[in-house]
Amino acid sequence: MLRSCVVVLAAALAGSTSVHAAPAQRIVSLAPNLTELAFAAGAGERIVATVEFSDRPEAARRIPRIGNAFRVDLERLLALDPDLVLVWESGTPKQTVERIRALHLRVVSFETLRLEHVADVVRALGELAGTDAIADDVAAKFERDVRALREEFRGRSDVRVFVQVNDRPLYTVNGKHIISEILGMCGGRNVFEGLTELAPAIGIESVIAADPQVIISTDDTVPDAAAAWRQWRHVDAVKNGNVFTLRSDDIARATLRLTEGAREMCRTLDTARRRLGEPESR
Repeated sequence: MLRSCVVVLAAALAGSTSVHAAPAQRIVSLAPNLTELAFAAGAGERIVATVEFSDRPEAARRIPRIGNAFRVDLERLLALDPDLVLVWESGTPKQTVERIRALHLRVVSFETLRLEHVADVVRALGELAGTDAIADDVAAKFERDVRALREEFRGRSDVRVFVQVNDRPLYTVNGKHIISEILGMCGGRNVFEGLTELAPAIGIESVIAADPQVIISTDDTVPDAAAAWRQWRHVDAVKNGNVFTLRSDDIARATLRLTEGAREMCRTLDTARRRLGEPESR
């Protein structure tokens, strides 16, 4: 069954609200993470177009691009005659989705704010493409891997973490972002978890006031995060050498690779605890 928390049928041909139509044969994916998950669900060969940065798996690089996260060529989209368009609820601009709806194309919107949603989306894509058996196996393995990680790193002592996802302007994530859930698995606490926006802009003064013990920067933010933060030596993380850079796609892109990113995050926080002279476990 498609779970309403992550899958929203935004529009369908002839106004139907049923997702139990014939398996989709011509899919357009308007988000890199959905492209990757569609391949994982066994539907990769059905994708006739996608957007920039859809680079996983390797086969996705050969799929024609019809836009990016902010702009889609609607004429090319319509000419492709897709029977399913995949959009990302918090990533695809709402005006773009509305314009696609106006073309009377079948649109399904997905949201992935939690690790469990990744497995849900894989299963939903398998159902939409008629590749349920493949999708169910892949989703089940992801769920097992997540459970194993939670058990392996359970009981880690708390450390305060600032997550940097951009430098100019300075952006972070709040407690609803999937990165914060990964932090929690590892005993990390997002110092900006209480902010309202999913990915808010903040000032350097706010980071200094929060005085995080660890700074995690994504690799597409700055080439050398440790060097960039060196001037703020009075911040606990900088003082103790706890400024780290992790692969953005492994901790921020909602795909099956989040288990790899989570393991790297947990190991990184264990390193930070040792530098702080704190025990790993409570």
